[in-house]
Amino acid sequence: MDIHQILKLLPHRYPILLVDRVLSIEKGKRIQALKNVTINEPFFTGHFPHRPVMPGVLMLEAMAQAAALLTFDTLGVAPDDKTVYYFAGIDGARFKRPVEPGDQLVMDVTLERAKAGIYKFKGTTRVGDEVACEAELMCTMRTIA
Repeated sequence: MDIHQILKLLPHRYPILLVDRVLSIEKGKRIQALKNVTINEPFFTGHFPHRPVMPGVLMLEAMAQAAALLTFDTLGVAPDDKTVYYFAGIDGARFKRPVEPGDQLVMDVTLERAKAGIYKFKGTTRVGDEVACEAELMCTMRTIA
């Protein structure tokens, strides 16, 4: 899935769109997605000026965006302007390695279960062979007025 397909599914836009490409997707099971991290990211000017590091919360957001793409693919739906995909919870978040400009962040997200409109995922982000972040994510889709 390239950026044009991603833009059709996710409502996020610069600077909060954090998925550049889907490398693989297994309907109802898992997704592997990519975020190219560049020095041009707006958060690097303040986090931290002397040693730019991607905020951990943005790694979690990137995994949630990949999870949303997996959910849409699994359900065979494309969200409309009245659909929002929200975080419902984050458990066991661990940050193992700083992510810096020039890194490629690869997100592996697996659907663990879906019940009553709540989806639970296990996510891991890597830079090369090194784990940068891992967490369990819960998300839900809601219709807004």
